[in-house]
Amino acid sequence: MMEPAAKQKVIYITYLIAALDITWLFLQFSITPYLARRLGFDTIWFGYLQTTVGVIQLLGGPIYGRFADVFGARAALSVSCLASVVYFLLLTVADNTFMLFVHKLPAVFMHGLPGAQMVVADLSENEKRADALGKLGLCFGIGMIAGSSLGGTLTLQILYIIKCYLYIIYTLYIIYLYNDYYHFYFCLEKGSSNSVFNLGEITRLMKFPGVAKTFTVKIISGLPAGIFQVMFSIIAMNFFQLKAEQNGYLMAYFGIVQMVIQGAVIGRLTSRFSEYSLLLLSVGISSLVGLAQAMMTNVFHFCLIVMPMMFSLSVFNVITDSMLTKSVSPSDTGTMLGLCASVQSLLRTVGPTIGGFLYETYGVPSFGYIQCVINAAVFSLLLATGGRSQPHRP
Repeated sequence: MMEPAAKQKVIYITYLIAALDITWLFLQFSITPYLARRLGFDTIWFGYLQTTVGVIQLLGGPIYGRFADVFGARAALSVSCLASVVYFLLLTVADNTFMLFVHKLPAVFMHGLPGAQMVVADLSENEKRADALGKLGLCFGIGMIAGSSLGGTLTLQILYIIKCYLYIIYTLYIIYLYNDYYHFYFCLEKGSSNSVFNLGEITRLMKFPGVAKTFTVKIISGLPAGIFQVMFSIIAMNFFQLKAEQNGYLMAYFGIVQMVIQGAVIGRLTSRFSEYSLLLLSVGISSLVGLAQAMMTNVFHFCLIVMPMMFSLSVFNVITDSMLTKSVSPSDTGTMLGLCASVQSLLRTVGPTIGGFLYETYGVPSFGYIQCVINAAVFSLLLATGGRSQPHRP
């Protein structure tokens, strides 16, 4: 068993790795829509591109989680980082439509943030898990600010080259850190004889009390916000008329807001209120955010909406992940977090197609109205059922 100080050191290293991973990811997010437009993509084709990524990661998420449970999080994170190197190498030569789709294929193994969550979930105590997972959101905010700012400032050609080489250096750094400090502490010698591709081992987790209910809430309540997030780059270009650098600064603003919420707010909330109460709060606020989004007309209005929007999203994601990981044994937390990651991938899979249709047919306000109605319905159902069937660790 690891000493508490050693566990904390590993968690801190994991936070650093997560921040670096998100930085490079948002570099890519900042430039992909502009590259797609330069290659002649319209809104519908950009939706197809985003859907491709969602399908790839949807298929890879549960397998990645199972891989972590069998071989340990160190091996899983190494695979994710190597896949990222290939991903960015392909991005440097994505000068036509075919290559822009091909460079997304390594995303099947790119699950750096879920990998970091697996480490934190296994090394943190139950009562401190939501706070520890929330700190990963702080790292997410740092990466969002750094990556979006660089993505909005650097030109496409320079960015490709810098990003590729930085990611190679970053991956070597991760390997060094994990060999030097982590070694196989976290692996817990999970080396089960069960296959990584054992579908039964993945799906059996859904049979634990309350898990199916929480997953249903995570999917249904998260769908409208997921659609809006997937389509935001198009909304920023066409509805808000933002340039690449302006979009980068707006994303950096998102990151600052999220850093404050994840680093200073969520920990205090989880120590004072039950997770079910916070779940209710996040869904209720999300409904009001949707109504505000339906009424916004310019980017200033949106900047005001960002604060409650990021609060509801951050609390919702942290609380649902915490509730679900507490429902299973430590040897299954990787698979459970892989399934949680697949929820996000599912939203990115169906989101672009639905979002492209809504945007072209009904405009931006439709996203807000749908979010308001769906989350109001989920809030009512949660309120009616109370805390029954909440997940608990067996």
